[in-house]
Amino acid sequence: MRVALVDYDSGNLHSAEKAFALMGREAGADVIVTSDPAVVAAADRIVLPGDGAFPACRAALDAVPGMVEALCDAVLERGVPFLGICVGMQMLADIGHEYRDTKGLGWIGGEIDAIKGRDLKVPHMGWNDLSILHPHPLLEGISTGDHAYFVHSWQFRVADPAHLLATADYGGPVTAIVGRDNIAGTQFHPEKSQDVGLRLIANFLRWKP
Repeated sequence: MRVALVDYDSGNLHSAEKAFALMGREAGADVIVTSDPAVVAAADRIVLPGDGAFPACRAALDAVPGMVEALCDAVLERGVPFLGICVGMQMLADIGHEYRDTKGLGWIGGEIDAIKGRDLKVPHMGWNDLSILHPHPLLEGISTGDHAYFVHSWQFRVADPAHLLATADYGGPVTAIVGRDNIAGTQFHPEKSQDVGLRLIANFLRWKP
């Protein structure tokens, strides 16, 4: 099994590569960090990370010739299991409102809006409890109350409640995990979330949607 970790100059991939490689050894998977759309197109699993502002990440992804087309073909047409992380998850939405309105991939309906109207520090940064709303193969062995590591100022407001798999409480519910069909995303960083994150990665490598 070949796992493509998409490199589009949008964040440090070192810790993600280490975590996926660690769990990949147990699953018999080769983890490849790549900016080559052909490698992404041929992968058995695809991971799209992302750090920073939504418009910058979307522009960086669009700047890699053929990458969006390769992702759409693999994920939407051929059903390759996909995991978005942080802004990589946010780009699944229809639109993001950070700085300016920016079109997302539109794979899971909804919009990216600011965490606001709360007497709490933004960004939402650090460990927080998960609240599981819907069972999912990626959440096998993960329970409400388990901790994950978040760093973000914007959140995914999902259009269809069935696609909201888990939340965290930060002055109110904040989207933590989204998913539909062969597509999933985490607002938190599984590579920084210790046992919970490694379990989710292992589940993703075994996932057969």
